[in-house]
Amino acid sequence: MARPVTAIIAAAGVGKRLGADMPKAYVELHGRSLLERSIQAMIRSEIVDQILVVISPAMRAHAQSLLHKAGLDRAEVPIELVDGGAERFDSVWCGLQAIAQEQGVVLIHDAARALTPPGMIARVSAAVLEGNAAVIPVLPVSDTIKQVEGQFVLNTPQRSSLMAVQTPQGFDLEALRNANRRYFDSPSDFQPTDDASLMEWAGYPVRCVQGDPMAFKVTTPMDFALATVVSAQAESTEFEVPGD
Repeated sequence: MARPVTAIIAAAGVGKRLGADMPKAYVELHGRSLLERSIQAMIRSEIVDQILVVISPAMRAHAQSLLHKAGLDRAEVPIELVDGGAERFDSVWCGLQAIAQEQGVVLIHDAARALTPPGMIARVSAAVLEGNAAVIPVLPVSDTIKQVEGQFVLNTPQRSSLMAVQTPQGFDLEALRNANRRYFDSPSDFQPTDDASLMEWAGYPVRCVQGDPMAFKVTTPMDFALATVVSAQAESTEFEVPGD
């Protein structure tokens, strides 16, 4: 029997760096919010069985209205809103606790990566279904990276060994829950930067698969401007944009 795939979409953040008058998950890009596009990409991947959207409790009514207006409350894939926590990591844990089944695959995705192609979502999911406990999509780093302290360079890592990490990140559900329980139950100085770093800390190997340039994160006004241009171009050509 195939293991169920659950997507957790993190949409509880404020997104201050974008400078919008609302949390960035609800900002519209050509008439569709970033959150709506992210949900539709999950549906179009044809591999996700359930979607949990982790939101700020204060935005619940707005999120429900968004789902209804977009017809997503009647989508073929069940969608549930889950109240998040103070930080992103707390919100992901809230999402994990809301999953009813004990076994399966879970995808952790940022609503701000609204143009992520469905094919990349399916690629990450397939790698977990093959038996990997943790899978991340990556792209080669194009800039030279410097490790610095204050105003001085300490080291220049070899660029060939560096990768930029995207989402969704995919995990064996039981393994990710175990790593989270260990983290919350055992006080530590370790601060995970993403869910994959938590799995590394817990001793699980993390497999890399090919990412996609379209899965960039909308964080700043410049990112949003890029998303506006890229999505407009894609919608007028043969390229696929999530939500079309």
